[in-house]
Amino acid sequence: MTAQAAHRNYDQRDPGKSRSAAPQLLSIGQVLARLAQEFPELSNSKLRFLEEQGLVSPARTKSGYRKFSPQDVERLRLILSMQRDHYLPLKVIRGHLADIDAGRTPVLPGAAPNGQLSTIIPAGRRYQRDDILRESGATATLFSEAISASILTPADSYGEDAVTVLRSLVALKKCGIEPRHLRGYRATAEREVSMIESALLPIARRKDAASRARAAELSGEIAGQLDVIRASLVRSALGRLTS
Repeated sequence: MTAQAAHRNYDQRDPGKSRSAAPQLLSIGQVLARLAQEFPELSNSKLRFLEEQGLVSPARTKSGYRKFSPQDVERLRLILSMQRDHYLPLKVIRGHLADIDAGRTPVLPGAAPNGQLSTIIPAGRRYQRDDILRESGATATLFSEAISASILTPADSYGEDAVTVLRSLVALKKCGIEPRHLRGYRATAEREVSMIESALLPIARRKDAASRARAAELSGEIAGQLDVIRASLVRSALGRLTS
């Protein structure tokens, strides 16, 4: 489905109909399975990132698990189509969604009013070294330190994720925390991924679509529980500092 088609489907949804019947809520694994054919590179970490950026807001169960409505799925389809088909930066997508949420009918960014693609917005939004430094406010030294500490991976160009990371590093540096202090973060993340892979091994051995969807769902749940434990440990340690 193209970005234009996803835009029409999302913009022409029937709010009255969605309110009159209780929508079927989907787990993160079910959402991944539903969108896998259109967006094979989609992962639960990508969905979490879009949520962190405020682009989609799924409901939460009492246990903290995400539950996506049909409207959430269509919103995700629109976001992912705009990224894939037009390479739009998140801030442009966010503004477009805000117009839709406000009841307006904006023209799809990157398209002319007649529906044809426009050349006003470039056909790719990747950041070269100088661009990412300007966008994030980071210095060349901080950028190099982030690569040396394995927080960023060397590449010819970078996406929005790298901009967000560099902005955080800029803020942390003001508090005296430098990339070298975070050197162990990648190793910790890789150990967590290995632990999740081991836990999912019995399911991952099965090759059917249902098992893949279940593995995706469980991986998100396990990662979420690990986040809870990590956050609790940090809060506990901080409590000792201030007691």
